[in-house]
Amino acid sequence: MAFTPKFQPTPHLLAVLEKITSLKARIQSATVGVSWIPNIQKDTAARQTHGSTAIEGNPLTLPEVKILAEGGSLPSSKPRAVQEIMNYLAALRFIEKRSGAGRIEAKDVLKLHSIMGLHSALDRGPAGKFRDYQVVVGMHRPPSARSVPKLVDELLDWLNGPGQSWPAVVSSAILHYQFECIHPFGDGNGRVGRVLAIWELYRKNFDTHHIFAVDEVFLEERQSYYRALHRVQVEGQDISGWVEYVAEVVNEALSRTWSRIEAVRACDKGKPLTLTPRQERLLVLLRDGPRGISEIQDLLKVTKPGAHYLLKPLLNAGLVKRAGGHKTGKYTAA
Repeated sequence: MAFTPKFQPTPHLLAVLEKITSLKARIQSATVGVSWIPNIQKDTAARQTHGSTAIEGNPLTLPEVKILAEGGSLPSSKPRAVQEIMNYLAALRFIEKRSGAGRIEAKDVLKLHSIMGLHSALDRGPAGKFRDYQVVVGMHRPPSARSVPKLVDELLDWLNGPGQSWPAVVSSAILHYQFECIHPFGDGNGRVGRVLAIWELYRKNFDTHHIFAVDEVFLEERQSYYRALHRVQVEGQDISGWVEYVAEVVNEALSRTWSRIEAVRACDKGKPLTLTPRQERLLVLLRDGPRGISEIQDLLKVTKPGAHYLLKPLLNAGLVKRAGGHKTGKYTAA
């Protein structure tokens, strides 16, 4: 029986996809012939790796992951935690080299899982093979082990066939959910599923430079991520709400990428600037419209001096401008 997702595009999804298209075009136009793309690519790989592994409980921080991504070492960290990071980085390199693949096959899924399991970095095996035992994930009881190979083939047949007519964000989201629903392995399903979702964005030329850190946002919204996955089961396997959620996450990831590009361009103009996560969030908020200082305080949960502290370097770099009186002034993205 062929896999056919239960999915109906909503007006909200179409609106978010329109925002994504506009923002993606702006990013692409800003990355033509620039020298700093490799640095953003390395940063993104670290953010993706940290996001996806931290969701599964890896204790290493983003700065520590960046050290490993740059070829450094963490001798005081647990070897298992370090190995999980190295394996995920290797999985990202695997899909980057195959970003132009016409098809994703079951052998590719198994290869990704074997990479995740290098040097005993999985709790339950076997690495690189589908499970041959039943698993239970929370309240979800995945399909029987004997049905896993067939269900994976059906999912990939859809992905490589009818799924190619859908926008990259939609087919990536459907692949992500259905893979987790099948849960074809004893361990590593979340990491493999998220890498596959990224691969779908790559091979549809959605993220041509590999600079969108979607998993970073999943980590920060971990409970929303789990709730959105669970809601599909509650709603009778209707995947529409999940696709909406993923589109919103992708839009947030693109917004952060644009903020980082703006910061790099400010550096090129002689105004060195490294954005904090709160400053990235602030730029995203200010692009949606003017905000007063009190509103910024409330949205970012900072004091008034804290809000001004965040704003000052953005104002100096020309990324934010202020208009209005002393008490009524508002800030907008430049």
